Amino acid sequence: MEGFTEHLARAGEPKVGQPKVTTQDSNREEFEALFVANYSRIVSVLCRMVGDRSQAEELASEVFLKLYRQRLPQRPDGNVPGWLYRTATNAGIDALRAAARRNRLEQAAALDGQRNRRADSSLEQMLREEKQQRVRAVLADLRRGQAQLLLLRASGHSYKELAAALEIEAASVGTMLIRAEAAFEKLYREIYGAEEDV
Repeated sequence: MEGFTEHLARAGEPKVGQPKVTTQDSNREEFEALFVANYSRIVSVLCRMVGDRSQAEELASEVFLKLYRQRLPQRPDGNVPGWLYRTATNAGIDALRAAARRNRLEQAAALDGQRNRRADSSLEQMLREEKQQRVRAVLADLRRGQAQLLLLRASGHSYKELAAALEIEAASVGTMLIRAEAAFEKLYREIYGAEEDV
């Protein structure tokens, strides 16, 4: 977390139409406080999503860079943590979708190779990893809002936190979770078979 402003400086010049990031920015201290308060939580959510800490940190850095460039601490609703969670889960879902196409081919090749190998003590590990890859592939195919809801809930967020992060009514969270879980299970069984344990 140290030196994030140096990271911003290394990020290069902003794209056309984006404000230039300077160290004299009046929002810098407020941004740094938001960064320190939220970075580890955002990385944790992204790590659960993408399954790779370094990729999660890279995605989190992109989210905070986007926050800094958009000057969101001045938003009228003041729900910057909610914006961070939504933006992070969107980035994670996009990363999952981008990787899903490549992973499907790699998984098929890996399964063919594994069939030719002798079973060893790492069989359980391989099955666990395969299950995680399947879950990620299904999440990538779900509606974005449902995937966000399931991912944030699996990360340990309360109904109240889910409502705030996703800007939905707190009374609707339970029903929305049930629907998201049902949609996940249905899609999982469609892709991987009715007998497959979800």
